[in-house]
Amino acid sequence: MSPRRSYDQYCSAARALDAVGDRWTLLIVRELLTGPRRYTDLHADLPGVSTDVLASRLKDMERDGLATRRRLPPPGAAYVYELTGRGRELLPVIQALGAWGEAELGERRPTDAVRAHWFALPLLRALEGEGLVEVRLEEGDFHLFVGAEDGPVYGHGRAPGEPDARLSMDVDTCTAIGRGELSVADAVRDGRIEVGGDGTLAKGLRNA
Repeated sequence: MSPRRSYDQYCSAARALDAVGDRWTLLIVRELLTGPRRYTDLHADLPGVSTDVLASRLKDMERDGLATRRRLPPPGAAYVYELTGRGRELLPVIQALGAWGEAELGERRPTDAVRAHWFALPLLRALEGEGLVEVRLEEGDFHLFVGAEDGPVYGHGRAPGEPDARLSMDVDTCTAIGRGELSVADAVRDGRIEVGGDGTLAKGLRNA
């Protein structure tokens, strides 16, 4: 484990960057906001990170109390990483960075990787209320725990239970919402988002 580097400045922002300012750390947090992940899954969803750097960052996060590593019970019997309570407190930091970065997003470049669940956090910012939302894109499905105060805030694949709302849309619509160019309510009214489900969230979106 590499020694912890420090800016050696008596400033809370500097102290925070001591812990999360290294390249890849906050993107690892973004991935772990889905809940426990295996190392191989993290590596697959962080294209461009080397195995050595990913392993080093995860060890640093364990040391700094941001993440833990545990073994799943059989039949899984695999090791997974997950955020601690301290690590989950970084959600508003990731959300604020995402909102700030909307202006930097621009058009997708040929070299840009994309994963369906990367649209989860922009949608989470755009949705109000509480409940389980399932989102279907051509690139894949993911689900959101809107208003969740503890545990995962989104996850891969279909919702683990009956969702309060199902949203079907294309990537262009998701991208426009992520850039701040389009609200979810306007997208529903314009027919760009198809809303299913009978929960309060679904009814609210249909009546917005």
